[in-house]
Amino acid sequence: MAESDGEGVMIENEEQLWNEVFKVVATECDAYAHGEIDNALRAWLSLASRCRRDFSLSEDDVAACAQHLLNGRLFAVNPEYVRTQIIYSLLQDDNPAHLYPIASFLLLDGRADETTFRRMVDESCFQRLVDLIVGRKEEDPGLHLLLLELIYETSRIQQLRVQDLIQVDDAFVSSLFQLVEGLADDVHDPCLYPIIRVLLVLNEQYMVASATAVTDSASPTAPLTNRVVKCLSLYGLHYKTFGSNIILLLNRETETSMQLLILKLLYLLFTTKATYEYFYTNDLRVLVDVIIRNLLDLPNELTSLRHTYLRVLYPLLAHTQLSHPPHYKREEIQKVMKLLAGTGNVHFEAADETTLRLVDRVSKVKWLLEDGTGSGEIARKLIGISLSSTEAASSISVVDVAAVMEKPGVQTRSRKAEDEAELERNRIAAKNSGGGSVTPIPSRGKKPLPELPKRRRGPPCISATPIVDNCVPSVGVPNGTATVNPSKKLPPKAPPPRRKGKLRAVSSASNQPDPAF
Repeated sequence: MAESDGEGVMIENEEQLWNEVFKVVATECDAYAHGEIDNALRAWLSLASRCRRDFSLSEDDVAACAQHLLNGRLFAVNPEYVRTQIIYSLLQDDNPAHLYPIASFLLLDGRADETTFRRMVDESCFQRLVDLIVGRKEEDPGLHLLLLELIYETSRIQQLRVQDLIQVDDAFVSSLFQLVEGLADDVHDPCLYPIIRVLLVLNEQYMVASATAVTDSASPTAPLTNRVVKCLSLYGLHYKTFGSNIILLLNRETETSMQLLILKLLYLLFTTKATYEYFYTNDLRVLVDVIIRNLLDLPNELTSLRHTYLRVLYPLLAHTQLSHPPHYKREEIQKVMKLLAGTGNVHFEAADETTLRLVDRVSKVKWLLEDGTGSGEIARKLIGISLSSTEAASSISVVDVAAVMEKPGVQTRSRKAEDEAELERNRIAAKNSGGGSVTPIPSRGKKPLPELPKRRRGPPCISATPIVDNCVPSVGVPNGTATVNPSKKLPPKAPPPRRKGKLRAVSSASNQPDPAF
């Protein structure tokens, strides 16, 4: 599409702008009337670009223009031709005002229909997006964010071609790490996590390409260099913010595909000697807590995700700073391994062979062993196999981790949430059936605080005769009868101080003979 014919339209306010947009997207064109369709698309692109340029409207208004095109008759009658023309515009147009509505349309269309993203890869849009992203952060942050989201969505639904990955150089990857480091003091910047996601998906693409090279004889013999791991191996000390953020992201993430992206990079970093100690020690301890929590919370059916967590846990405990004392949560890790092996808890089903092998491998980490023997007998006792130390330590390859995939958008199920939902359904069913009172959901009440011990002054007074509390002798009463005064409590008397001189005098006097009378 060339210069838009819509430039000559006199538009003085936003209302006229939106009226023109609605009129253009409702244009009726025959399927083969390509000239009319091109004219309508030029008019739409001009109107959409004027949202930001002339009326200072927000990015959401530009996205609304793209959504109106998707919902209009122009696209409904000619979806393939319109989509093709928009993709070609991305490849050819360098005007930032035009690129924003073009990227918005492709992102919305691709999220509704993944064939758009696949078509973009076939048309070599990946390299174009890489070129557009470089240096765009300072010029146009909004367009930079949109391009990051577009390249992420395009890359995560399919395997990129080798010729696409070859176009990613060290300078591009380093620039992304530098952007993350520059946002260390601004965690609320909207570009932070989109940049991290692009780095994560690039790492997965490198892993898949390497795994394909191992299993496919037709693939190129020279393996691709994983530039994400390479950059962290060489300059990891300067990019610590990225490491802290991916652990924080794993702690909060509920989408399975995103968890797998993070775990795959962690696996490579913990199995690459140059990056053994890339992370801060406190971040590694947080990661252990997250892995323990997620392993216990995963339902029994999510075996692939559980296997990936276990594959990451072993090098985390064996290769990083956590292998040095003081060892972090040794007893908790041992208990979790026993539970995952199917012993000690009825809520966990019998483990499969792969889980038992991975649990056995984790249990053989040196500092987890007890009295020279750890949980290494689990596999032999439960499934009748015996693993040597070499097999237990090095049998897992990058192919196993790279092969684990999940469709984007799938949320990870939670054992705790499902149990609570089941209990709530039972309560509602009992209430609707008129079964009387509904048993409330059990909750763990707060434990009462222990009573403070009463402090006393002086040694306890021991007497052979009972003593009445708060009794004082009454003056003027016969025989000194004691009366009770309930309104006044007298403190116990302190013992008199010990006097050594007097004691010596008394002792010497006791040695004198009694005087005669």
